[in-house]
Amino acid sequence: MQIIKNELLNEYVYHEKLHNNMDVFFMPKRGFTKKYAVLATNYGSNDLEFISPHTNEKIKVNEGIAHFLEHKMFEQPDGSNAFDDFAKIGANANAFTNFNMTAYLFSSTENFEEGLRHLISYVQEPYFTEENVEKEKGIIAQEIKMYDDNPDWKLFFNTLKAMYKVHPNSIDIAGTVESIYKITPDELYSCYKTFYSPSNMALFVIGELEKDEIMNIVKSTVKDEFMFDGEIKRIEPLETDEVRQKEIIEKLDVSVPMFSIGYKDKAAVLGSKDLMKKSIVTELILDILFKKGSQLYDKLYREGLVFGGISCDYTEHIDYGYTIISGETRDIEAVKHEIFSAIESAKISGIDEADFERAKKKKIGSFIKSFDSIEFIANNYLSYYFKGMDILDYYEVLKSIEIEALNERLKEHFDNDMSVISIIMPKEDK
Repeated sequence: MQIIKNELLNEYVYHEKLHNNMDVFFMPKRGFTKKYAVLATNYGSNDLEFISPHTNEKIKVNEGIAHFLEHKMFEQPDGSNAFDDFAKIGANANAFTNFNMTAYLFSSTENFEEGLRHLISYVQEPYFTEENVEKEKGIIAQEIKMYDDNPDWKLFFNTLKAMYKVHPNSIDIAGTVESIYKITPDELYSCYKTFYSPSNMALFVIGELEKDEIMNIVKSTVKDEFMFDGEIKRIEPLETDEVRQKEIIEKLDVSVPMFSIGYKDKAAVLGSKDLMKKSIVTELILDILFKKGSQLYDKLYREGLVFGGISCDYTEHIDYGYTIISGETRDIEAVKHEIFSAIESAKISGIDEADFERAKKKKIGSFIKSFDSIEFIANNYLSYYFKGMDILDYYEVLKSIEIEALNERLKEHFDNDMSVISIIMPKEDK
């Protein structure tokens, strides 16, 4: 068993690879009444093409199948629902699918050991029939239609659609109504047997618990089904270093126009530490240029150009990355001009040293404080792990960053040629 330590945070994680190749992580947290567990697979909505490890055949699946699979995992062979079984023991359970990961999780203050056995068991028991798959299609179709009318959701995905030509992260995680109606039980089993193999999964447990007891529960509950040797061969799309289109405008029921400016990263496969550094550097730039307290934010607020401020985030993965800057305004062209001007000005003058130090100290403080939340740790640990990173390395990487890295990243990432804008306009003037 490996022990991963961070002396500054005074935190440590036990890591063990089980006989079936599943990775198990346990972080003891004294003084917390709540306990938390996340069981996740390195599999998301982007995984649409792969080589079957069982037949060695190339497989292309329907869009939205990872999300569909997540839904179906709650239905048990005996007709019960996994959520109901968690509720009986006083546990709160949930699940989610994103572009790169599917996770099943629960938290509780009591009966945690029983909940952990249940979590591991039901995720290992797929049950797909023609009848229950057909029933689910109607449920997910309604979910898709609901999101189609959601302005924030449309704003976000239209930004990605403008950025990416072939990469599947421009496709809604739930797929389309047309794609989900093509999904079959055999297709679900094929994806399950590939991506829910123990070697592609990891479990993270956190709380005031005993290591040996947790490991005994895990080892006695995990199964060996769907094990195979070697890595999953994903077929990655060859995305280009250009954007698909510069602008997408859509009309929905909103009272104020919404905008989202996206900057697409140029394709680059990075190592774990480089990926983490790139992410932190970009986040520092966004904090300095756009967040509350920045010159741009204050100007836009004073002039009444934005409602509720500016939201900005950077998303990184091994094979893609993007920045999104969004908000609400009655004068999109004016706000767009100010954002672009702030970026170009920063490129010329460079990041202010005092602003850099302030943002860096703020981020260090925020990171240290985040370890007071077991929810934060549990929800982020495996996400970092599947990208080849350890969240416990975050502080050291952050501390090592110099201002030169920000100035280089500014010029490289915030390229007008790699920018797009998504706009949601009211259906009628109000």
